[in-house]
Amino acid sequence: MNRKKSVADAPLPTVVDTRGSDTRLMRSLLIGIFIFMVIYALYFARDFFMPVVLAFLLALTLTPIVRFLKWHGVPEPLSATLLVLLAVLSLTAVGYFLSGPIVDLVNRAPTIGRQVTERLAELRHPFEQVMEVSKQVEKVAETAQEPDVQKVVVAQPGILSQAAGNLLSAGTTAAITFVLSLFLLASGTMFYEKTIQSFARMSEKKRALRLVYDVEREISRYLLTVALINTGLGVAVALGLWGLGMPTPFVWGAAAAALNFLPYVGAVVTVVLVAAIALISFDTLSYALLAPAFVLACNLVEGQLVTPLIVGRRLEINAVAVFVAVAFWSWLWGFIGALIAVPLLVVIKVFCDHFESWRHIGIFLAAQEVPTANQED
Repeated sequence: MNRKKSVADAPLPTVVDTRGSDTRLMRSLLIGIFIFMVIYALYFARDFFMPVVLAFLLALTLTPIVRFLKWHGVPEPLSATLLVLLAVLSLTAVGYFLSGPIVDLVNRAPTIGRQVTERLAELRHPFEQVMEVSKQVEKVAETAQEPDVQKVVVAQPGILSQAAGNLLSAGTTAAITFVLSLFLLASGTMFYEKTIQSFARMSEKKRALRLVYDVEREISRYLLTVALINTGLGVAVALGLWGLGMPTPFVWGAAAAALNFLPYVGAVVTVVLVAAIALISFDTLSYALLAPAFVLACNLVEGQLVTPLIVGRRLEINAVAVFVAVAFWSWLWGFIGALIAVPLLVVIKVFCDHFESWRHIGIFLAAQEVPTANQED
């Protein structure tokens, strides 16, 4: 006799709890939207954010000097004022002495390009046929155009008005940068005191204070050391090119110092520019190659010996992250963004290394393998 199964004996349907996955998805979407909004704000409000970031980087660079002078009895407001004034006077003097040669190089750019092309004429023979074919294709395309088509030229602002606008914008950015960095340096430990006041327990206050001091000390030492190393590189390049008889050697020394904030890319750009000027400045090709070879040797010594010996390997960033950061910040803020891309990347790495939940980001940015102790943490 078959018995009918009761409703109570029937298996219950499996209930899948999707609240956790929905929460994670919503959190990921909100983080993505937040990152997009931050990038949008950084791009369209760059006139505000750029001087603020530059001021913080300048203040971090000069902080070790302010602390050193404080230990020797110099008040922080006085040392900060003197350092910022010294930085302003130094940059103004460098800009004044280099403005003439730079303007002359810019004006002679078409002539320099033609002269470089003529000097490299012997290397162009294999490519002349390809260039001739491309010219013929352009002629065919021009003849194929309809005669009624008219070219529309959009009127652009005058050169003087553009230069005046750029000069005013640069002056405003510089003024905000130096004034804000002065206040940051003169304020001393005010920001640290405000930070620890947000914690209730004494143990949390001590941990937060130690963390903030560690991050600030590492970043400031790195920025100051790298700035001094790049300055030394610029002086060495300028003196070497002056000894070789290179025209405007101090322009290329300043370019080498500034562009060295862009690892890999800056050295290549400096070598190419020096090679182009050397080709049209010296009679023989062999002697002309000495100048870019000297610049390349200086960059190799700095990158492979001096910086690793003084700064250490721990704060090195992997090449992929460097190129991505330079490309991103140059798109965001132009040449200034490209120069501060790597210092900002180092700031992010040091900050992430001191927080357990963000340490994986610091591990990803590191150039070398992370020690086993850090992996176990």
